[in-house]
Amino acid sequence: MNAANTLKNIRAVLCGTSHPGNIGAVARALKTMGLSHLFLVNPARFPDPEARWRASRATDVLDRTKVCKSLDEALSGVTFAVACSARSRTIAVPAATVHEAAARLVEIARNQQVAVVFGTEKFGLTTAEVNKCRMIATIPANPRYSSLNLASAVQVFAYELRLAACSAPVGGSPPLMAAHEEVEAFYMHLEQAMIQVGFFDPNHPRKLMPRLRCLFARAQLEHEEINILRGLLKAFCNRRQEP
Repeated sequence: MNAANTLKNIRAVLCGTSHPGNIGAVARALKTMGLSHLFLVNPARFPDPEARWRASRATDVLDRTKVCKSLDEALSGVTFAVACSARSRTIAVPAATVHEAAARLVEIARNQQVAVVFGTEKFGLTTAEVNKCRMIATIPANPRYSSLNLASAVQVFAYELRLAACSAPVGGSPPLMAAHEEVEAFYMHLEQAMIQVGFFDPNHPRKLMPRLRCLFARAQLEHEEINILRGLLKAFCNRRQEP
């Protein structure tokens, strides 16, 4: 698959964007690097004339932009999502530089949908949003002043994605990763199973589920592995119910 076709499988997801001008600037940043899929999760104002003004000649990206009510909706069909964040987390999915994350995204995007997720201009991504992704990526900026404008962060990531896509080797296919909705259904099944066997008390969760999300994110679960794990959960629960 050539670089252009690979880039078609990559979407940028903006969560809770407050300023429509930033959405337009992001559309422009994406188009300059050959990316065209933009998803917005609960933007404060969109569509908006300022977004179109800031997009310049990238209004076609805005015209195709999808507005979603949740991050889960924005990640529907995605098999690998990377959260872009400058903040360190005590419990989080595996971390990488933007360069490393872009290479991994491009590898999977050769035959599956992937996403890069960005947070609000003021607070960035929440830990819950980060843990819905498979990896967290940081841009190695000045440690004394690491805060980047949203569109600037997207531009850096988009450049790294294009660079990785143009230099990716041809031939071979990565294994099929589990889709976002499959992984979320597995976590729900796991939580219900742990409650059923008395291992997990939802009234006193003690960060168990976030830690388990991190564990399985490191494993980068494939489609068949999700089926095996859910089969095991079902067998264990059914066995416990037997008289």
